[in-house]
Amino acid sequence: MAPFEALYGRRRRIPLCWYQDSESVVVGSKLVLQNTEKIKLIQESMKTTQSRQKSYADKRQKPLEFVEGEHVFHVSQLRKYVHDLSHVVELDEIHVKETLTYEKRPVAMIDFKLKELRGKSTGLVKVLWDAATGKTIWKD
Repeated sequence: MAPFEALYGRRRRIPLCWYQDSESVVVGSKLVLQNTEKIKLIQESMKTTQSRQKSYADKRQKPLEFVEGEHVFHVSQLRKYVHDLSHVVELDEIHVKETLTYEKRPVAMIDFKLKELRGKSTGLVKVLWDAATGKTIWKD
């Protein structure tokens, strides 16, 4: 006895034998006609659902309002990029160690200040780490 038969009490049906001997099998134009009718029915129900959703969205949609001086991006003002060799940006060399790590070194010291906390004075230095992005961090 197969596991399916033991579990459900009947033999498993494969697509080749879905129909019993007593059942009529729809073949050819009848099958196509039935399928097209079902497809039209499904399309109609989808149309009604879509129109219901659209009417709901239209009721809730607010008109676009722009205030004078508001920043608006105009796509029509974009220009096509013209290739120019002077626009090439030179990248700094990164020395990678054998462990596939690199040491990030500060580019410049920008500012210095003394900060007092609980009676102790600590020196803070503002360090520029990346000249391209201008990223700075205060370090003690």
